[in-house]
Amino acid sequence: MVLEKDKDLANRVSESFANRPDALLEILNSIQKIKGFLSNEILIEVAECLNISKAEIYGVVSFYSDYRLSPPAQTIIKICRSEACQAVDCEKLLKYIEKKLRISIGSTSEDNKFSLESVYCLGNCALGPAIVINENLFGLTTAEKFDSLIKNIGITNK
Repeated sequence: MVLEKDKDLANRVSESFANRPDALLEILNSIQKIKGFLSNEILIEVAECLNISKAEIYGVVSFYSDYRLSPPAQTIIKICRSEACQAVDCEKLLKYIEKKLRISIGSTSEDNKFSLESVYCLGNCALGPAIVINENLFGLTTAEKFDSLIKNIGITNK
């Protein structure tokens, strides 16, 4: 069953783009910015608003890694794993972060405190390894710097 507020949100955002199927990405981006993720119910309602198939919407959502189908974790950590960051030991940093947070890449902690995601370019190649913590970009990241960053923004893993 579609929650009324999800239905209203999907309708309001879709209508703000004149229910144009070519505005699908903008509609999905707007909804995710408001709600934090794209629920199954929202996606079904957007498909109806735009008169496109649910398969088309799921194809788009599954293609772009920035779309979330469940509520986001409190802290989202993205680590760049492109060639430039690999050249400066991003994989070593990744192993450290996985051990520190007790989660593996591509997963969310059971308490929903942390998500750890791979990305393949943050546009910070000269300052790798690069990470993003809740939309904040950091370069030249070492294990010690990572510890300082999560401590300074009030994140702990107890």
